[in-house]
Amino acid sequence: MASHDLLPFLTMVIVQLGYAGMNIISKLAMDSGMNPFVHVAYRQIFATISIAPFAYFLERKTRPKLTPSILFQIFLCSIFGVSMNQITYFVGLKNTTPTIACALSNLTPAVTFLLAIPFGLERVGLGTKAGQAKMLGTILCVGGAMLLSFYHGSIVPIDQPNIHWKYAQDMTENKSSTNHGNFMLGPFLLIVSAVSWGVWSILQARVSMDYAAPYSSSALMCLMASFQCLIIGFCFDHNLSDWSLRHSIRAVSAIYAGVVCTALAYCLMSWCIERKGPLYVSVFNPLLLVIVAILSWALLQEKIYIGTVVGSVLIVLGLYGVLWGKNNEMKPIKFDEEIGGEIKGDKEKEKKDMAMQLYEGNSIIVHATK
Repeated sequence: MASHDLLPFLTMVIVQLGYAGMNIISKLAMDSGMNPFVHVAYRQIFATISIAPFAYFLERKTRPKLTPSILFQIFLCSIFGVSMNQITYFVGLKNTTPTIACALSNLTPAVTFLLAIPFGLERVGLGTKAGQAKMLGTILCVGGAMLLSFYHGSIVPIDQPNIHWKYAQDMTENKSSTNHGNFMLGPFLLIVSAVSWGVWSILQARVSMDYAAPYSSSALMCLMASFQCLIIGFCFDHNLSDWSLRHSIRAVSAIYAGVVCTALAYCLMSWCIERKGPLYVSVFNPLLLVIVAILSWALLQEKIYIGTVVGSVLIVLGLYGVLWGKNNEMKPIKFDEEIGGEIKGDKEKEKKDMAMQLYEGNSIIVHATK
């Protein structure tokens, strides 16, 4: 592997390892009794603090004017892309396993494709191989999600490894004796999380066109979400002692999620997008599922079921089907750009630009706020 290919590859592996750590640590924090609403609120606060310096120093000279219309669009993005998305994701994670949570998060491209069709940002194109691949991929993703959500089957006969993380073992034993997750509610909320992210992608496509300052818009989005999540969190948990971060795993989980999985991940993936394109970032999504499945099995003693394995495989195959179809649709546009061809008509150009922004935003920031 050439050096110019090795660095982006290693960067994306590091990003996926970072997100795998977030899923494991967040699960342990919530198993220790941390309310997921409290976790999400703290994450937005730490994320805002982390992104704000990048927004100020990198975009202070290029930041467009912030109009009331753009501010309202960012507000809607904060509701769907952060508050609703993360609350449903982490409450779903609390009621299921990290492996299932990561598997269902791979529904996002398929859900976004379905939601983008009515807005004219995507076309079905069943007469083309690309359109057929996207539709078949969407069906496989949805089918895999349904199978994974409602069917467990027998346990895969794999012996547990002799790896003992005492803290994780104590939390696992405590959970098994005091807290039984709702394995119907968990997958349902994770699917809602994917749908809310699809809605955010539609909104973010417009924000990216009108306000070309990704760090500033992300900082504003996280700031607004901080207030939203604090209000929602206090509505569900009035006890101030539950908001304490004196418990080490809770503090580590909140800071880790905000700093590593929002600010740092955003910067790293933006760097990769500039060099390798949005599809390159997207194809690493299933790697997170594999890493989390291995870590959950090894550290959290998570049992692996036939339904989880088959459903995850279907979702990953469907994901690659959607990405392959999208990539083949974008090739003619890229070819036109390479030979200096210009797209005729302002409306047609705006639609294609919007589709590209949607595709890029779904690839990059889906990780940055998950």
